[in-house]
Amino acid sequence: MSLELTFNPDTQLTEMMRLRVQSLQQRGQRRQDGERLLKSNEYVYRLDFSEQSLDFTRWNICMSSSGRLNIIATSQLWTPDLTYLMTRQLLEPTGLFWKSADEDPIQCYEADAQEFGERIAELAKVRKVMYFLFAFEDGLSPENIECSIEFQK
Repeated sequence: MSLELTFNPDTQLTEMMRLRVQSLQQRGQRRQDGERLLKSNEYVYRLDFSEQSLDFTRWNICMSSSGRLNIIATSQLWTPDLTYLMTRQLLEPTGLFWKSADEDPIQCYEADAQEFGERIAELAKVRKVMYFLFAFEDGLSPENIECSIEFQK
């Protein structure tokens, strides 16, 4: 039986991380050693797992315009009120998806996307929620995508 989970934007968390960047800039301070600050083209998304025993099947990504989407997973059950996002908490590989022109199919590095999906399924065994950074490039924006991931239960 398959289960499709949608990546949901976490606007509150994105805003909190943007305020951290703004606060450091206003005070002229530097980030903590190893801290990963949110870039202007990055947004926080979350995936809520209703099941824990899952096997990755495939990515479902729709882009209504051309551009690039890089999905970066965080390895920890991370919330900004407990800790800053540290670079070491980011997983490799990332999921890189792109579309050259409006009529073109979405492309990706298939081996990386497969390994990335399998790693998410592995982490789902011990998590109820996972957080991701979505980096939008080359004209792509959050309004231009729909993104979900499919698993076998």
